[in-house]
Amino acid sequence: MNLLNFILLRWRILKYKLLSDCQKINGKPMVFHPVLLKGKGTISFGDKVQIGVLASPCFYSHYAYIEARTPQSKITIGNQVTLNNGFSAEAMGEITIKDKVLIGVHCAILDNDGHALDPNQRESGLPYVKPVMICENVFIGDRVTILKGVTIGANSVIGSGAVVTHDIPENVIAAGNPARVIRNI
Repeated sequence: MNLLNFILLRWRILKYKLLSDCQKINGKPMVFHPVLLKGKGTISFGDKVQIGVLASPCFYSHYAYIEARTPQSKITIGNQVTLNNGFSAEAMGEITIKDKVLIGVHCAILDNDGHALDPNQRESGLPYVKPVMICENVFIGDRVTILKGVTIGANSVIGSGAVVTHDIPENVIAAGNPARVIRNI
């Protein structure tokens, strides 16, 4: 990376740090890509968490978005986790990512519906919230969406483009929309 690219990247990282408003942050990730930390809840990082990968798409054009929206919301990211470019996690309840998880480009994790499903309550009602758990040593491919209430078992692989709507057991490969188990590892 040449000096100009390095300076511009450092500026972008600083800009998003200044725009972040989450006050309850534990741990210090290795930030190689801009990250916006939002919300009134708690965001915790373990040791050796990496945000951004230089040798991946969208390194210079996107940012990571991590939001623990309410005072009770918690996002916990374990040790030795890599979050690739364009990652987003939005918790109204709880999202847990355990140790040694690899997450691809443009992945999203949501523990809620975003808005109430009833059309009469969509503007004012509360969305349905259910915790998300990603267990140890999981590999999540590019452009995967993980929805509320999902647990992904240890050592599993989620194929690129999958939409994970229900639990995935440990030691399997799952892919598709909705994601389904393709085979054991």
